[in-house]
Formats: sequence, C-alpha cells, structure tokens
Amino acid sequence: MRDDGTLDDPNGPGRPADRSDDTPSTDPTTSCSPATAGTWRTRFRALRTPPAPRPGRTRLAVATGAACCLGLVGVSQVGFGAPERAPSPAPTAEAAERAAVDAASRGMARPSIAPTTPSATPSPTVTAKAKPKAKPKPKPRRIVPVAGLTRTQMDNATQIVRAGREMGVPRRGLVIAVATAMQESTLLNYASGVLPESQEYPHQAIGWDHDSVGLFQQRPSSGWGTVAELMDPEYATKAFLSALEEIPGWQDMPLSVAAQAVQISAFPDAYAQHEWRAGEVVAEILG
Repeated sequence: MRDDGTLDDPNGPGRPADRSDDTPSTDPTTSCSPATAGTWRTRFRALRTPPAPRPGRTRLAVATGAACCLGLVGVSQVGFGAPERAPSPAPTAEAAERAAVDAASRGMARPSIAPTTPSATPSPTVTAKAKPKAKPKPKPRRIVPVAGLTRTQMDNATQIVRAGREMGVPRRGLVIAVATAMQESTLLNYASGVLPESQEYPHQAIGWDHDSVGLFQQRPSSGWGTVAELMDPEYATKAFLSALEEIPGWQDMPLSVAAQAVQISAFPDAYAQHEWRAGEVVAEILG
C-alpha cells in the first residue's frame, strides 16, 4: 500500500518490480538480484553481438520482401492508377430472348450463297434498223367485161390501154388500138400454125394467115419484131402505137383510115365497125 492509502495493483505498471520510490537506475544490474543481473547481461550481449548469417533464411527473407514490394506496387496500381470500370449491367430478358433466337438460327442449316463477281459492263450493241419492206405492187384491177367481151378479151384490152398510157398516147390512140385488135384477132393472142415457134409462148388461139401472130397479127417477116416479142401483148401494142404516131395528123383521121395506114389490110373499111365498142371498153378501163 502506498502512503496515500491506495492499494498497489500487482499487475499494473506501478508494481514493485517495475518501480521504486527512488530514481530508477538505467543499469538493470544495479537494481536487481545477482541472478536477474546475469540474465540481463546475457540479453545485452545477444543484442550487441549480431547473429550468425543463415543463407536459407536470408534468401527467404529477400524473396518475401520482393513479393511484398510487388504486391504493394500492384495494389497501388489497382487502387490509384487504373480507373474503376463500371460494372456491366445484367442482361435483360429481351436480350436473353434475342440471344436464344440468334443461337437457334445459327444452328439451322443455311444455303451457301456464292459471291457474285461484277461482270464487265457490256458494250452497247448497235441494232441495225430493219429496212422497211417494199410494199408489194398492187395487182392490176380486173375490169368488168363490157361491150359483150369475155373475161379473156377484156384482160387483153386492159393490157393494150395500160401500155398506151405508159407511152403517153392520148385517148384517141387507145381507141384506135383497141378497135384494130378487135378486127385483127378478136382481142385474142394468136399463135401461128405456120410458125411452130409461136406456139411455145402463151397463146389463146392458133391462126393460119401466113406468119401473122399476136393481138395485131403482125408478121415477123415484115420486120415487126421476133416471134417472142410479137407474142407479148405489151410489146405488140407499143409497136403498133409507135407506127401510128409516125403518121402525120393521125389524130384527125377517121379511125379506119388511121388503122389502115398502119396495118395495110385487104379490108380497110372493116375497122370502123368496132369504133363505138372500143370507145366503151377504153372508158371502162380508164374509169
């Protein structure tokens, strides 16, 4: 017990072994028993004398220190250097459903589509314009037979009128030509029994008046033309009209006189009887 009446705590800092009423001494050997003093001397020697080095423990200590340093550096980088990343949001139900659909579609077999390589731009083709087809020539209109003529006779009269129109012969010359053919051949294309060659061409009758052939009964021996030419109604008509136009004033002559001047027939007045019928036929053909 202290002088102030306070009990000493045996476990407190003011226990008798740790304090003294006198000023404590810094040398523990002067304030303790001989045994205790020996113990302290041993401890001080141990502190003053460094322990003998141990290689194994030294390496372990160095490794441990290096690991601690590396750990501190990593912690400093994680805690201070690297920015904190925001945690990724949890996938929503819609995203999960979409992922399931994508996974299902990826599992399905799909047809492979070969990449198409762009082809070179084709050069524009120039299409040749088709030439317009030539219009077919209209077929000659078949004139209805008049003046008691047959179909064949009317066709032959039509050929005479058209050949004369091509030559520019006036209407009077056409009437003379048709009337002359009516008298000479009854408007039929005659071949000659004397000239077998004439029968090789289209003909409608055969006559026996010497070598006379065709619509105008012209004779090859008189210089009117070849047998082949005179059997052509167009050629025969133009030969007759060419000879008629050479007669001066033929347009003012009576029909029989003009026809006789060309034909030199044994019956010169026979042509006049066909004038009115020839006029009716020409009028019908000319329209």
